[in-house]
Amino acid sequence: MATVSAKAEDVKRSWFVVDANGKTLGRLASRIASVLKGKTKPIYTTHVDTGDFVIVVNADKIHLTGKKLDQKTYYSHSGYPGGLKSVTAGKLMKTKPERVLKMAVEGMLPKTRLGKQMLSKLKVYAGDKHPHAAQQPAEMKF
Repeated sequence: MATVSAKAEDVKRSWFVVDANGKTLGRLASRIASVLKGKTKPIYTTHVDTGDFVIVVNADKIHLTGKKLDQKTYYSHSGYPGGLKSVTAGKLMKTKPERVLKMAVEGMLPKTRLGKQMLSKLKVYAGDKHPHAAQQPAEMKF
């Protein structure tokens, strides 16, 4: 028996649509991260991006459990002294609901060039419309 290692030219990418309406943030993010990594495919190889494209619609209707809307805080730093900024999850959901899901998925992907390549295959939209109809995405059930 020989171990088969996938090559970049052997990977066939599919497109999937996920409706985030009423889904819990962490559970949805972990499923999306698995699809982006390619772990749902039999040809999964750790050093090759074998994942599929994922389109997420209705990101503004995602559900956070407990008191996370008030207590969960996202931080960013400009790099300058005193440049620390913070925003709560509730405020971020009102202004940029796509960022909440994208940051959750980003935290579950590798922190390498390969992880950035995987994250670029994630398309998140706040409403129920997306501009990727030409790719004929399949509906993904969770």
